[in-house]
Amino acid sequence: MSKKILILPGDGIGPEIMEQAVAVLNYLNQADNLGLELEQALVGGAAIDATGGPLPTETLAMAKAADAILFGAIGGPQWESLDMAIRPEKGLLGLRSNLELFGNLRPAILYPQLVEASSLKPDLVSGLDIVIVRELTGGIYFGQPRGIRTLENGERQGFNTYVYSESEIKRIGRLAFETAMKRNKKLCSVDKANVLEVTELWREVITDLGKEYPEVELSHMYVDNAAMQLIRAPKQFDVIVTGNMFGDILSDAAAMLTGSIGMLPSASLDQNSKGMYEPCHGSAPDIAGKGLANPLATLLSAAMMLRYSLNLDAAAVRIEQAVNTVLEQGYRTADIATGTDQKVSTAEMGAAVLNALNAQN
Repeated sequence: MSKKILILPGDGIGPEIMEQAVAVLNYLNQADNLGLELEQALVGGAAIDATGGPLPTETLAMAKAADAILFGAIGGPQWESLDMAIRPEKGLLGLRSNLELFGNLRPAILYPQLVEASSLKPDLVSGLDIVIVRELTGGIYFGQPRGIRTLENGERQGFNTYVYSESEIKRIGRLAFETAMKRNKKLCSVDKANVLEVTELWREVITDLGKEYPEVELSHMYVDNAAMQLIRAPKQFDVIVTGNMFGDILSDAAAMLTGSIGMLPSASLDQNSKGMYEPCHGSAPDIAGKGLANPLATLLSAAMMLRYSLNLDAAAVRIEQAVNTVLEQGYRTADIATGTDQKVSTAEMGAAVLNALNAQN
C-alpha cells in the first residue's frame, strides 16, 4: 500500500529547500521501493495570492487524507499589511489545530563538524543532543478571548489569553516522558509557576504524571532561568517539555547552539503519530531565490517523517548518514561556513546529499 505525503513548499525559501527534499525522497523511493506517493498543494502567502486565503479547503482536505506532511516555510513582508485573520501564518496554525498536531519535537543536535560554527565555546556545546517537546495547539497562541480593543478613554489595548486544560498538559507531558524513556530518562519541565497560575497548574499536572514514570528523573525550571541555562551550560539538558510560547522561544535559542537554525528539523505529531514535519527556520525572504538557503533542516525533517509517521527507519538513517557525510566532506552553505570551508549553494548541497546516498549503495 502506498504512503501519501503532502508537500507544502510555502513561501520565501520554502520552494527551493523543498525542491532538494523532494529530490531526496524521490531517489529513496525509487532506490529502496518505499511506496511513497508525493502530492503538492498551496499554503501561506502563495495560497493567499492564488485563492485569497492562507489555507485553502483543498489543501486542508489533502492534509487530512495524507499519511504525513512535509512543510517548507511561510510568510513575507508583502503579506504583513493583511488582517491578522488571513495572514500566511494562519495557514500553519490552521493545519496544526485542524489536524490536532499537539506535540512538537525539536531536536537540537550539534554535528561534530560544526562545533566551530556555534556561537558558544566548543567545550560548552561539543556533543550537544537535546530534544525540546513543545505543546503546539494550546496556550496563548490559541486562547480566547483575544484581540485589540479601544478603552473608554480612547486608548487601544491588545489582549491575549494564556490557558491550558489539565488534559492538554497531560497529553504533552506523556509524550515528553515517553521521549525521555527512549533517551537518557531525564526530563526538565519549564514553566513560570511563580507568577502565572496556568503554569502553576502545568507544574502540578507534570509532577503527578511523573509518578507513572519512576525511572525518569524529573526537574522543573522557570523559563527565564531555562533560557539562561541553555546558554550557560546547555548539556545539562536532555529532554525539555514546555508550553507553546515558551517552547517557541527556547527552541530557537537552542537552534543557535548548533551553529545555525538551518540545521534543525522538527516534527508535529497527533495522538496517532501522524505528523507534519518542517525545518525550524522561517521563510527568510531576504535570501529567497539566491541559492543561499540551507536545505539540511528540511532533509532532516524528511528523515523524521520517514521514522515517526511512516515507520521507514532504515530510509531515515540513510538520510541522516548522508547529511553527516556531506558535512564531513566539508560542504557548507553560507550559514554554517567558517574559515576555509567549501561554500555551496542550496542546490549544490542537495546534490551532495544525493551523491552521498548513491555512494551508500
